[in-house]
Amino acid sequence: MAENKMKVFESKQVRTLWNAEEEEWYFSVVDVVAILTDADYQGARNYWKVLKNRLAKEGSELVTNCNRLKMPAEDGKMRLTDCLDTKGVLRLVQSIPSPKAEPFKMWLAQVGSERLDEIADPEKAIIRGADFYRAKGYTEGWINQRLQTIEMRKELTDEWKARGIERDKDYAILTNEMTKAWSGLTVREYKELKGLKKENLRDNMTNIELVLNMLAEVTTTAISRQEQPESFDENRAVARRGGKVAKNARKDIETQLGKSVISPLNASDKPSLEIKAEDDKADGE
Repeated sequence: MAENKMKVFESKQVRTLWNAEEEEWYFSVVDVVAILTDADYQGARNYWKVLKNRLAKEGSELVTNCNRLKMPAEDGKMRLTDCLDTKGVLRLVQSIPSPKAEPFKMWLAQVGSERLDEIADPEKAIIRGADFYRAKGYTEGWINQRLQTIEMRKELTDEWKARGIERDKDYAILTNEMTKAWSGLTVREYKELKGLKKENLRDNMTNIELVLNMLAEVTTTAISRQEQPESFDENRAVARRGGKVAKNARKDIETQLGKSVISPLNASDKPSLEIKAEDDKADGE
């Protein structure tokens, strides 16, 4: 199973993908070139194109071992891009004269070490996730809720994969069905309500929205494990049923609060995403 992540080197982002079967990181070549050459994205693409042609003429194994893998592009869509594993990136560094070569090698080693630590001790991955959100200014209560949703989402995607769902497009369709079933909004409509474009919807949900979304995912996972749907349409029906359970919970909550819990709030005001009991009481007074 492959897992896309975004790593940061000296404030510059590097798209990475962890291949669990190979236990190996893959890195976007263009992102690495951009760092080593201090170029923008287009400049890095041009640099890599020229270098790639030269290396190919020389019969370099670097080009042979280069993989085309799907990674998130600037428009938010998953697109094929040239990638190299850690060993390949080290060879790439040797091919590009750069004062950042040595610090980048050290960073590369650290990335690998951190992943091995997380595999041996999953708690470390959770701690890093909390630190990531904490650095962005989210509250502790919201962070605790968000980390739980990440684990539940992973269990759901693992279950979908076990049911033969592999295409990113299909994951998106199933997620959309489930989201609409519990919230009454498609993912796009939900983002529009919150004023979002490329941002992650869950990172902009209130803690109540996160709980309801998690309930939909947990229920969908449980139904799928029990019934083991075989076709895509069967999986879609299960996603709707899981979402309906969360919808019923949402209706009950809204009856108690006297207002909708589908909120236009987003991460531009992070403290407001943690809805507390006293907040609800104040709204009712």
